[in-house]
Amino acid sequence: MKDEQAAFDAIIIGAGFAGVYMLYRLRDMGYNVRVYEAADGVGGTWYWNRYPGARCDAESLAYSFSFDEELEQEWEWTERYATQPEILDYAEHVADRYDLRPHMLFERRVTAAHYDEAANLWRIQTDEGDTAHAPILISAIGCLSVPALPDIPGLDDFQGERYQASQWPHHRVLYEDKHVGVIGTGSSAIQSIPVIAETAQQLTVFQRTPNFSVPAANGPLDADWVRAYKKNYRAHRENYKWGLTNSFGDLTIDVRHSEPVAEFGRDINDEDLEVALEESWKKGGASFMSTVMDSMANQETNDRFAAFIHCKIHEAVDDPVTAAALCPTSHPVGSRRICVDIDYYKTYNRDNVSLVNLLETPIERITETGIQLSDRHVELDMLVLATGFDAMTGAFNKIDIRGRGNKALKDKWADGPKTYLGLMMVDFPNLFTITGPGSPSVLSNMLISIEQHVDMIADCLTHAKEQGAQVIEPTQLSEDYWMQHAQQMASQTLFPKGSSWYLGANIKGKPQVFMPYTGGVGGYREICDKIIAQDWRGFSFTAHA
Repeated sequence: MKDEQAAFDAIIIGAGFAGVYMLYRLRDMGYNVRVYEAADGVGGTWYWNRYPGARCDAESLAYSFSFDEELEQEWEWTERYATQPEILDYAEHVADRYDLRPHMLFERRVTAAHYDEAANLWRIQTDEGDTAHAPILISAIGCLSVPALPDIPGLDDFQGERYQASQWPHHRVLYEDKHVGVIGTGSSAIQSIPVIAETAQQLTVFQRTPNFSVPAANGPLDADWVRAYKKNYRAHRENYKWGLTNSFGDLTIDVRHSEPVAEFGRDINDEDLEVALEESWKKGGASFMSTVMDSMANQETNDRFAAFIHCKIHEAVDDPVTAAALCPTSHPVGSRRICVDIDYYKTYNRDNVSLVNLLETPIERITETGIQLSDRHVELDMLVLATGFDAMTGAFNKIDIRGRGNKALKDKWADGPKTYLGLMMVDFPNLFTITGPGSPSVLSNMLISIEQHVDMIADCLTHAKEQGAQVIEPTQLSEDYWMQHAQQMASQTLFPKGSSWYLGANIKGKPQVFMPYTGGVGGYREICDKIIAQDWRGFSFTAHA
């Protein structure tokens, strides 16, 4: 089936969790909707990221939809941190439960989206030749959906098996009797390295910048505990919406352990902080960063966190040289998204695992049979690239998006993304961006941020209809203010010191602007609620001429 000049009330790009929920809301509002998805199924991030050990770093009962109480009660998660296959099963279950697939067209990558001002329509094209139009266009393309390949000479020369962590094949990959190399030590690498090490003959990890990681303390969920938890699911959900369980949204399951031991790290002595950090470490999860409230705002407090983790790394890793190389020293804890692992550091005690510190022996090039370092050649049968993403804006740049006056989004964002609330942009009427740059997005539990944005878009469209308006757009003043506010908020934290993909620092030539909103899901929701209460302040609603 091909869409040719098909007319819809709304078009959604992407069938991940954002696209699925947006479709659900719009369909129930009576909209005729089409979803275009590049994959052959739903799931988004959890469709593509099938690398070994892939699992969510937010806890299962929090990383799920809250819009239907029956759904949340009937679905049973098996582990504290769900694996990729289980999350994909959940996404497929949601799509089937609400009969959403008939509105989706798979294996269609949207290549162009142009706004026709005279007709007040967005006209889209796909790589399969589909053409369609709708007055409303909604991006659900995800924040981490465009892989970043390393800029290393000879990358295409390698003749062995080569895999990209975020585009893992659907077939089973075998490591037995193979010498495997992994480039990168970000989240996907930290999750996959312990799994690959279990069966590989030899695993060599090529590390440029070590990352901080905390234990997941993962395990099967106790059925009695889950039943008790689900009795209070609504109260937990309300806490999650306001970020009450964690400063930056990576939520703990047990809110009884969510309160910080002190408002500021400076108010607690070293001995008491050590005890508190030890308790958080044993509890596991990224909520470690909320042990005290100023961990991401005060360098001295953050340094104490770093020293604690360094000690934990040295305790876990037998070889002191390897342990020292695994200790991050170039950025504050949490300024690059903190990783959550299962026995990552202990993996380096295995006889079949070795670490190459690229700061001491850099890669010169990739060869047909391995990697040439500055002092030796490492023979490999398999190469795994775990080198991250062109985050936040990369997926937008893959589409020729043109707004009013044929203005290209690439040009508007040439010096960094500009949005109002991460939701809309000036000169791009009726284009909504779910968890776009300028919203909490990747600094939060994504399901919570997705639901908040989708619900806000639905309310915005309802308001427009009530006003008799067909054209929705932020004002220039509101967009300018929001971007200034977002950068000001970021400057009050340690996040910009991370030189991370949050700023686009991992992509050569990309403008370095801090992209997610650092004010937290609660603060952001409060701002949005006030904007709505003030008659959608900062948005313009007009009738189409």
